[in-house]
Amino acid sequence: MVGTRAILRRLTLAAAIAMAPLATLAPAAAAADGSGIWRPAPQSRWQYQLEGNPRHKATGGIDVGICVKPQTGGACVRPTVFDIDLYVDGDVAGDNSTPNTAAVKAIHARGGKAVCYVDAGSIEEFRPDYRQFADWHQRHGGSLLGKPFSADFPDERWANINNDKGQRDFLLRMMEARVAKCARAGFDGVEFDVVNAHEEGRAVTGWTVSAATQLTYNRALAALGHKHGLAVALKNDLSQAAELEPYFDFAVNESCFTHDECGELKPFVKAGKAVFHVEYGLSPSKFCRRANAASLNFDSIKKASDYSLKDRPYKPCR
Repeated sequence: MVGTRAILRRLTLAAAIAMAPLATLAPAAAAADGSGIWRPAPQSRWQYQLEGNPRHKATGGIDVGICVKPQTGGACVRPTVFDIDLYVDGDVAGDNSTPNTAAVKAIHARGGKAVCYVDAGSIEEFRPDYRQFADWHQRHGGSLLGKPFSADFPDERWANINNDKGQRDFLLRMMEARVAKCARAGFDGVEFDVVNAHEEGRAVTGWTVSAATQLTYNRALAALGHKHGLAVALKNDLSQAAELEPYFDFAVNESCFTHDECGELKPFVKAGKAVFHVEYGLSPSKFCRRANAASLNFDSIKKASDYSLKDRPYKPCR
């Protein structure tokens, strides 16, 4: 998401060399495989910034030079992986349709990698392609756009990923168009959000989505990312993490310590894949030691308690 919509989803050097290229600070990536697709290495520090800061307009609203003392202490550290929105925040660009190539270029100039945030399971009215979703919904008997994602945000609605009227086929075409924009903007990876409708149920989403249908959709999303040369993150959907791990290159998780469900991500850990994790309500002292432990080896950060995803606050665990 971009702007305030972000609230619902959600290496070590001395200060004297704090401006060194990111590539020298921590491993931003594992070696690419034969496909040429980047895959992030565990212990790559990350930043989650979906809301732009007008003070950093030259870099698409993203603070690419952020350096913060970690929970483990010592000198400030810098992220090497930035998870940012496909588009520049409207408060920075003046519109919601400018791909954030400026941020991607700035991140790359510092030796980092950029992950493209794409909402694949709910439809947001403020997106530039929204009219296509609404028109399809109207032409097909109101079968695509479900209940609001939350009472606070009625302009974002759960998508129906069933295919009885071709909904999933249409969604995948639209998602591919978005992924293609990520690739053209120079992103290295893509994060698909809201891919767990089956866990929420009809009462929340407005649709009855089976676990099998969710697997079909999520695997298709992973294939789209790889088709366009991007690493692909599984966002949440912890109940299917073990089944989906072989199809995804890394994981992004929100609040698994809050909900006591971090163990569900161990298939990614055992496979040597990075887990980029964020907590909002818990203080770093409550989760960082567990996140840093060898049994999990998460790349964990603390963001704002109000769930906003601005450049600051930002507190890496290590």
